[in-house]
Amino acid sequence: MNELTVYHFMPDKLNLYSDIGNIIALKQRAMLRNIKLNVVDINETEGVTFDQCDIFFIGGGSDREQALATKELSKIRTTLKAVIEDGMPGLTVCGGYQFLGSKYITPDGTELEGLDILDFYTESQKDRLTGDIVIESETFGTIVGFENHGGRTYHSYGTLGQVTYGYGNNDDDAKEGIHYKNLLGTYLHGPILPKNHEVTDYLLEKACERKGIAFEPKKVNNAEEEAAKQVIVDRVAQK
Repeated sequence: MNELTVYHFMPDKLNLYSDIGNIIALKQRAMLRNIKLNVVDINETEGVTFDQCDIFFIGGGSDREQALATKELSKIRTTLKAVIEDGMPGLTVCGGYQFLGSKYITPDGTELEGLDILDFYTESQKDRLTGDIVIESETFGTIVGFENHGGRTYHSYGTLGQVTYGYGNNDDDAKEGIHYKNLLGTYLHGPILPKNHEVTDYLLEKACERKGIAFEPKKVNNAEEEAAKQVIVDRVAQK
């Protein structure tokens, strides 16, 4: 059996909206391809290398947990940036997405330093962007989820797609997330992967390509995943 390893960063701090469900989805979709997915929880980064890592995941947390996680991840900033540039697939959600940028500005104007891995920033406001969200993506088709964030993120990188219902990165440009090389960042909780098998399979397939192992079959039975997605599509259509 082929194997992949996912590094799950700060699961003790960054699981605000049950983002661990993304790990469960990755394991399930890998199993359909006869791939064993090993999960390594990393709460402290001292001495961490990515030699055994094929996918990395960073979930979301409150401002306090986000600041603590940023401090811990700053120890491996250079290495994390290098593997992103090298094409390692990764999923970052909400806070995990935000602190890849240069800074996070709180509602009172305080600037919290980010990892500055990518050139973007987030500015938080007191009113939150909350509710169901539907995105049309050239890469993934229809993406659905739930968002709940005060942060507004601004950048000029590629995104997951065009928001057709909801907010996304901010309440201005109707774009959601970031898609840079094989890195995906998003505000979608819920979590995102169980309802969006195309995104899950993308991460697994890119990891397999990078490792030189088979990702077969390319297509599997997605009836349950599509049904879960359709619930949100139907719900927003009635609003």
